[in-house]
Amino acid sequence: MNPTTRLTAELDGDFVVFLIGFRINTLWRVSAWLPVFRAMPKMLKELAEHPEMGLLGGRFAGMTLIQYWRSTEHLNAYAQSRQNEHLPAWRAFNQNARRAKGAVGIWHETYRVAAGQYETVYVDMPAFGLGQAGKLVPASGRRETAAGRISSPVV
Repeated sequence: MNPTTRLTAELDGDFVVFLIGFRINTLWRVSAWLPVFRAMPKMLKELAEHPEMGLLGGRFAGMTLIQYWRSTEHLNAYAQSRQNEHLPAWRAFNQNARRAKGAVGIWHETYRVAAGQYETVYVDMPAFGLGQAGKLVPASGRRETAAGRISSPVV
């Protein structure tokens, strides 16, 4: 990659950004937080093996996982499916959390993003974030400025 290469991400259609994380509130209560920590790799492996489930990509940022999904319908279908890794892990967490009394916390946020209503730029970066979930294109011409990138329809 040329050291001055400026790229931007494009993704066809609407998509969903899903942020999920956990926090260890009581470090010595390993039995409360270790199962949470161990559950995520199984789910990510399952989703990577089945792209039809709708996960477009994702990346950890510390104790936060940033994911890009095709739709909230895909995300919710995965979360509620009895045949997949998530629901049993979620139920186990809830049972364990009652016994652990606040030793570990979890959170998530979901954002729907309309087609073209986002802006990205990557300079001297490998595929990252939305650029990993979608495709990278040169940030030139109408895509040269943040205002141009966010107001430009995906072509």
